[in-house]
Amino acid sequence: MENGSKIKWGFRGNEELTTASGITIRGILNMIMDNLDATDKRPVIPLGHGDPSVFPCFRTTYIAEDAMVDALLSAKFNSYAPTVGILPARRCIAEHLSRDLPYKLSPDDVYLTIGGAQAIEVALTVLARPGANILLPRPGYPYYEARAAFSNLQVRHFDLLPEKGWEVDLDAVEALADENTVAMVIINPGNPCGNVFTYQHLEKVAGTARKLGILVIADEVYDHLAFGVNPFVPMGVFGSIAPVLTVGSISKRWIVPGWRLGWLVTSDPNGILKETKIVECIKGCLNISSDPATFIQGAVPRILEQTKEDFFMKIINILRQTSGICYDKIKEIPCITCPHKPEGSMFAMVKLNVSLLEDINDDLDFCTKLAKEESVIVLPGVAVGLKNWLRITFAIEPSSLEDGLGRIKSFYQRHSKQQ
Repeated sequence: MENGSKIKWGFRGNEELTTASGITIRGILNMIMDNLDATDKRPVIPLGHGDPSVFPCFRTTYIAEDAMVDALLSAKFNSYAPTVGILPARRCIAEHLSRDLPYKLSPDDVYLTIGGAQAIEVALTVLARPGANILLPRPGYPYYEARAAFSNLQVRHFDLLPEKGWEVDLDAVEALADENTVAMVIINPGNPCGNVFTYQHLEKVAGTARKLGILVIADEVYDHLAFGVNPFVPMGVFGSIAPVLTVGSISKRWIVPGWRLGWLVTSDPNGILKETKIVECIKGCLNISSDPATFIQGAVPRILEQTKEDFFMKIINILRQTSGICYDKIKEIPCITCPHKPEGSMFAMVKLNVSLLEDINDDLDFCTKLAKEESVIVLPGVAVGLKNWLRITFAIEPSSLEDGLGRIKSFYQRHSKQQ
């Protein structure tokens, strides 16, 4: 049999896909976890990934679990669903989101997706055209960069300002935009910064988008996970100023990221997204992609309608407690500084001062050696657009969080430069 190496094969891997996947949070965390010391008998402390579902104190409500079981056992949701999602689920989500808006959403404004990730994919895919660019926050959620690269959508970054509670630098947004700019992305409550935008700031964001003639993609997968001074305000409130595509899901608020149920919602009372064929393109995109499992869609109405407020308050109270632990314990570690106490989501951004450390080159080197020496996983800031910063999640058991931050302090003491 002829040796396969002598044949000139006509296929090869798509290198652009490899490059794009390498800048995702999962890709970088997997690389860091490869450095864990198998001989360390202490539990690994996961301060890098926003998935608290493995911790008993963050278990989802029994109402959601029962809704899933009953939907599956009913045998009513075993067939293919419409590509936009089943009507009862879309109607319920529209009603659920309308409670926070000055107008009512229609089920036709709601498109069900496989988690927030697919909602991002769809939004960026329908906006991608030759030469188009999109404005993304720095720091931000790198999945946007990865998907934009995959869709040949050019990226321009505007800064979030730590000295102003991570507000959008709106002057920079205006300076970056040109006639080929199609949208700007905001993430509220903030990932990775743990900030919550005020009503007044969001109104200015909408005004800037209107001035530039672009739409706003509002990533609100952490909606209502706010525990500071500022309440959560959905960007859709300002849909009459500039059209909004909202990315949402049940993943974070209900602590079920593995259920993969999200949505893309059009908040556009003026009908601009229909006029510009965005709505038509969303439907077209969904026609050639997968959709969430039908039985999960079938459970959505009961999950949204029957979850008790005390469940949400329990989660908020835990996050308030752990964010406080995180902020206070970081003050005890001289090489990292948190410029703004987190008020929402599940994360804090902290600045790393490598000049205080021996044999640590940068944030990636810090995280790699921390994993090897202390079995603590932290996300390097370079993954979210800020070199020599770190993203730390506080959505874990309080005792585990204190343990993890204590190990980081020990790591600092071992690597600190001697005065």
